[in-house]
Amino acid sequence: MFFSLPPSISLLSFLLLHPTHAYKPLSNTFLRAIPSPGADIDWRNGSLLAPLLVPRVPGTPGQATAQHHFVNYFQTELPNWSLEWQNSSSRTPVSGGAELPFANFIAKREPPWVKPGQANLLTLVAHYDSKYQPEGFIGAIDSAAPCAMLMYVARVVDAYVQRMYDEMQALDEGGTVEMDMGVQILFLDGEEAFGEEWNDEDSLYGARALAQQWSTSKNPASAKFYNYRTPLNQISLFLLLDLLGAANPSIPSYFPTTHWAYLALSNIEARMRSLDLLESSPAQSFLSDGNGTVGAHAQISDDHLPFISKGVDVLHVIPRDFPSVWHTLDDDGAHLDMSTVRDWGKIVAAFALEWLDMMEVWDEPEGTRQQKRWS
Repeated sequence: MFFSLPPSISLLSFLLLHPTHAYKPLSNTFLRAIPSPGADIDWRNGSLLAPLLVPRVPGTPGQATAQHHFVNYFQTELPNWSLEWQNSSSRTPVSGGAELPFANFIAKREPPWVKPGQANLLTLVAHYDSKYQPEGFIGAIDSAAPCAMLMYVARVVDAYVQRMYDEMQALDEGGTVEMDMGVQILFLDGEEAFGEEWNDEDSLYGARALAQQWSTSKNPASAKFYNYRTPLNQISLFLLLDLLGAANPSIPSYFPTTHWAYLALSNIEARMRSLDLLESSPAQSFLSDGNGTVGAHAQISDDHLPFISKGVDVLHVIPRDFPSVWHTLDDDGAHLDMSTVRDWGKIVAAFALEWLDMMEVWDEPEGTRQQKRWS
């Protein structure tokens, strides 16, 4: 069944029915303060993107390069994030019966006072592997650019998260499930199929392993008070980016359970365009169904499937029509639309800041009229 908000129900009314998601929208001045990724997301020599523009097939030196890039970035620039690898192995159609290793990289920023399993986590996701065939396939849109976007988002969010945690500790406000918010970024391995035909066994290797492990790993007993019995229960939203970086994308709303979050993301894009904060065409809207419809999604297989099947709320940001370079050698840096890539970074950063309720730590300039809630 498809879902849309009846005309008589406003977004504010819908949010009031879901109080755990009721946060203040970012003010115009806050939106203006979100920096552009700039040269850091440049396909030629950008510090975030360029190192990822190599073939990244699991088990190859190119993938090891990407893995070292993630680790070095967080250790050097974002040392307060906790880092871990979730490892698994599986046979593939090209591994000759041997087990091929897969490694999911997890970067997490939680309130310093929480114990394991106690924080609710906005979860930002992209896969970092590239396709086995055709030989030499880079996968800039699929999915190096989304990975670089999430690295940028982590940097933007970090300073505000630190301030929120500092202020909450000073006011002794930490310790309730609604306020103990954090963010985790998943760079998933093994999304691509190795054989000629995609199927349920030959695809989503990393996502399947992580979803299974998190669904069966029990959090400490102290986390049960928060109703977070497993790491999956801690995911407040699973925001998956894929196939982003081509010009003129059209992203529909796919799931009724997260349609309200889609509308929030669409509203951010519309406001940023109205404030002339985005580089791509002002007449272009990435989030095409901001008017309230929900599109069909049954035909799209991606890393969300193992998680949504276990009850996780998913917001899937993927074009309705795949880019023309999809799974071809033309999916390289030169075929990225860089204004679109940078705009996606800013839109997702703003959404993350809004989800984490960062208006609580934003210093609105004096004399600036406060924005109406969800106006």
